[in-house]
Amino acid sequence: MLNTATFIQYNEHSILIQFDTEINQKLLNNLLSFKNVLLEKEPKQILQIINTYNSLLIIYRFTINKFYDKKNEILKLLEAAKLKDEISNSVLEIPVCYDEEFGIDLQEISSLKSLETSEIIKLHSEPKYLVYFIGFLPGFPYLGGLNSKLFSRRKSQPRSNINAGAVGIGGEQTGIYPISSPGGWQIIGQTPIPLFDFSKSESKTLLNSGQFLKFMPISKSEFQHIENNLQDYELKSIKL
Repeated sequence: MLNTATFIQYNEHSILIQFDTEINQKLLNNLLSFKNVLLEKEPKQILQIINTYNSLLIIYRFTINKFYDKKNEILKLLEAAKLKDEISNSVLEIPVCYDEEFGIDLQEISSLKSLETSEIIKLHSEPKYLVYFIGFLPGFPYLGGLNSKLFSRRKSQPRSNINAGAVGIGGEQTGIYPISSPGGWQIIGQTPIPLFDFSKSESKTLLNSGQFLKFMPISKSEFQHIENNLQDYELKSIKL
């Protein structure tokens, strides 16, 4: 895997490692394992490491003056690393209300795909989704596992505002808007569970790379009950 990796000095403080390989769970596990090795070995040097589907961006606290020396240091660390299983062995259940009040694009997808809305909800809530990485917005999960029957093009004209918690489909992906923002995904439901909380001192995001989640359909009344009693609501995890 490291033999095919490309190292690029992204800017004066960062190095980008790109892996030319198929995007899958095994690759994600290796990326997360590499990420944890580097953070463990160089905690005082590294400010942050960001992973995507097939890359790692290492951001240092200092200016990188000798790129090739730093590249070789990274290679030695990763070549000597013993890869661990960094993918979660449980599935977090995220409640979602697919009522037409929240699923404002359900009818459009129904027409485009010739599917009943009930079938859309079934197809969307059946799979377990893997969080590949967090990006676009703070806490926004890029998920793998969407049924191909639900692949839907993004809006030609994005909306100026999408509500926090909105669950949408964009191309071959599904995701959850953690905060209110403009967006062009097809919105099919909403979760009452906050995905991003700036007031928290430690982890401000609910989800992280390597987690599995599953959408659990709930009624409008259940949505309102959870929303009004968030402090008492506990998310459920199912062991794989």
